[in-house]
Parts: sequence; structure tokens; C-alpha cells
Amino acid sequence: MTDWKREAESGSHTISDFRFDDGHRLDVTMAYHTLGSLSADADNAVMLLHGTTGSGQQFLQPSIGDFLFRSHQPLELDRYFVIMPDAIGHGSSSRPSGGLGPDFPRYGYSDIVEGQYRLLVEGLGVERLRLLLGTSMGGMQTWMWGERYPAMAQALMTVASLPERITGRNLLWRRMLIHLIESDPGYNDGHYDEQPAGVGHAMALFQLMTGSSRQIASDLHSIDAADAQIGRTEAQALDGEDANDVIWEFDASRDYDPAPGLHAIQAPLLAVNFEDDELNPVELGGLEQAMTSVGHGQGVTLPAGPKSRGHQTLHVAEVWCDYLAELLAKTGG
Repeated sequence: MTDWKREAESGSHTISDFRFDDGHRLDVTMAYHTLGSLSADADNAVMLLHGTTGSGQQFLQPSIGDFLFRSHQPLELDRYFVIMPDAIGHGSSSRPSGGLGPDFPRYGYSDIVEGQYRLLVEGLGVERLRLLLGTSMGGMQTWMWGERYPAMAQALMTVASLPERITGRNLLWRRMLIHLIESDPGYNDGHYDEQPAGVGHAMALFQLMTGSSRQIASDLHSIDAADAQIGRTEAQALDGEDANDVIWEFDASRDYDPAPGLHAIQAPLLAVNFEDDELNPVELGGLEQAMTSVGHGQGVTLPAGPKSRGHQTLHVAEVWCDYLAELLAKTGG
């Protein structure tokens, strides 16, 4: 098993006087990791975009890296230069917990995409991508990339996302999560000395919404088991998350609405979703409807199976890596 975190090179790029959509200006640091080497013609770059609360290191875990980057896998490193940025507000990039706390700009997905673009072009000198792939929030931003920079990527792939405005249950649980933190007296309008308990409650809700109903039913057979899992999740959240960071991360989706512009996507796009993903419910037909507006788009919903983990199947690249290989083969000309 390869230790992809040790293999990866880390770096950062500062964007001076970055202008957020809300009018705020700030010097923004964009952190990233890379694997492989950029070719002399700079035509082998791949960018991978992570999900909410995550970072680019998401792709370095064995359940993803071993099925993407090894020899004979879709993104084998003797062929591709892989770029994994930390989105604004996430990982080691600029975020509220970096010092500004509640005074950090209320960024949206549009700001995140702009930061990724400027890192790529200004920081790394890459003006063309062989592939742009995103999971969950990163998948949502991939739809935006396809519209905003239609000539930038040779191929696009989204995993566990839909190109539609956040509404209904998806909107409700996000607002509940934010409310769990903001209504905690310990939050103190973002001016706290220790993490408020609401952070733990919020991340327990997040785990519930992104998990697999089948796996939860298999794992939790008693009140004690359920309480123990809640306790573990809340303890991990209080140890590893920051309240302002979490609120900003989930609030950022408020400007997401790619549906009206789907016709602008020019690159071949493959959207892979999962049958047991409660965040992107199959029964609402959102993926099929969206594909009618994408000129070179294909949507695939994978049935639940032994390795399914609900929305978190995005972390099980073994389930979807063959579809990535097919996309690369079809767009290799």
C-alpha cells in the first residue's frame, strides 16, 4: 500500500487583494498538493476538487489513491500531473479560523471556483486541463467550471452531485446544521474561546445525512451503539473542527445554481451518482433532467452494492474508477 500523503508535494500560492463576490478584499492563500510531473507541453494536468469540510488530501487516502494513481489505474502518475487544491475556507487555505474568525468574508462557491482558477493559471502556470474531476461540493464546482471556463478542460467528471440549486431537504438539513451551532450560547456570535458543543451536534447530523442507510442499519443494533457513535462523532468534531469554519463551509452553497447555464458546457461531461445517496435522491430525477441540457453529457446512477456507503461512496474509488478510465479513453484524442 502506497503512502500517498508522503508521495505528494505540498505548496501554496497567495492571491493578493482577492475580491470576493460580497465586495470584501483579502490576500488569500491557496494551499494544494500535487502528484506526478507536468509534461513539457503542459498537457497532462488533472485537477481534483474535494467536498465540504474536506481538503485536497481527501484524494490521498488509500481508498481513493490506490484506485486512481497506481500503475495501470486511470490517473497513473507516469502519465498525469495531479493537482489537489484546498478550497477557500478549507484545509490549509485561507479560512475563518486562520485569524479573522467571524470577520472572514462570507465566501460562496463562485469565490471558491475563482480561487481554484487563479491558483491553476497564476500559481502553477497551467492553462489547460486534461481532466477536471470533483466529488460532492467539488462536483458541484465542476459543473460551474464547465460553464465559466468551457475551453479549460478536455473532460469533466462529477461524482455525487447535482447541477441544481440547493432546495428542499438538502437545504433544510444544511440550515439545521448551521442553526445547531449558532443557537449554542457558547458560539457567542463567532467569538468563542473553545469550540461550542453545537459543532459536535452539527457534525453528527452531517454524518447521518451522508451515510448509507444500509450500513447504519447493519452497524447500529441498540441504543448503546447509537449513543456511542454519536459520542465518537461529536468528540472528533470538537477536536478537529472549528465552528466558524463549519458554518462558512455549509453556507457557501447559497450561490450555487448552475442549471440555467448547463448549455454552455462544451467538454464531454460524465456525472456519476449513487442510488443510495440521500443527499442527491434518485427519485427526484434531477440528474436525468440536467443531462438533457448538456451537449456532450452522460449521467450514470450506480446501484447500491456491498461496497456502497451512501453519499460517502465517493471515498470508495473502486466503485467508480472504471467510469473515469472510460471517460479518459473516449476523450484521449
